[in-house]
Amino acid sequence: MVSVLLLSAALVAAPVSSEVTAPGPLAPLAGTMIDAGKGAPVVLVIPGSGPTDRDGNNPLGVTAASYRLLAEGLAAKGISSVRIDKRGMFGSKAAIADPNKVTIADYATDARNWVKAVRARTGAKCVWLLGHSEGSLVALAAAQGAEGVCGVVSVSGAGRKLGDVMRAQLRANPANAPILDPALKAIDALEAGKDVAPAELPGPLAMVFAPPVQGYLKDLLPKDPARLAASLSVPLLVVQGETDLQTSVEDARALAAAQPKAKLVLVPGVNHVLKAAPLDRAANLAAYADPSLPVAPAVVEAIAGFVKG
Repeated sequence: MVSVLLLSAALVAAPVSSEVTAPGPLAPLAGTMIDAGKGAPVVLVIPGSGPTDRDGNNPLGVTAASYRLLAEGLAAKGISSVRIDKRGMFGSKAAIADPNKVTIADYATDARNWVKAVRARTGAKCVWLLGHSEGSLVALAAAQGAEGVCGVVSVSGAGRKLGDVMRAQLRANPANAPILDPALKAIDALEAGKDVAPAELPGPLAMVFAPPVQGYLKDLLPKDPARLAASLSVPLLVVQGETDLQTSVEDARALAAAQPKAKLVLVPGVNHVLKAAPLDRAANLAAYADPSLPVAPAVVEAIAGFVKG
């Protein structure tokens, strides 16, 4: 009888997951909320680059479900969350006709609209903005002078302009040698606000710098995350895995150094999708396709401690 009562109590206390929306340009933006209960702090999870959905997956081979697992981990610590689909994609597909016709300012506007919607739904005085990878830049931009933002959590976010990060990534992989020169030239051109002709984009570069996304890249490349961090008036936590192959410990340190009141947490043995992984490239990337591998507990603990502290 005691075990049955305990099971019933656990079921009643379990966080509730539900579909939620916020205003979008042409149609509502869609997301999933895990409600950890009345009075719980609320984290808005802002996804990374490209066609990344609310769970942290994308059709380019990433099925780690990092955002879903992170949200579940935060719920276990009494923190509610809302994870979202970007305008023009997945559940937010109808919000804009062309998902490539966007800017960082657009995504920041959407994040602010989510803050308003979440506050209205929960009664929370403020919402924490958690941006992963490129979402870190969006979170930093959205928090500038915004009402109802508790603070910013940057996870695997760059501390430099995107062009510098891309150059470092390209040079770090010896397999990129055949395409390195045209790739660097493409970055230089886009930084200067110029288009790159498809004929100048051999192999995989044709997808990375495809003409439909060049407008977005021209908007994105000049953005300086460190400058945005420096002008924050709300608390900032920078979380960085030490075996991340996409953003580095140096990025995290640069971002934290830009904001004197920032807290920096470096997590040993954790990669870009927040899973335990070695530096070995093949083994590290294998974690990108493994939803059974949990988000590193240290990542959840760092975020929960900051939000609740």
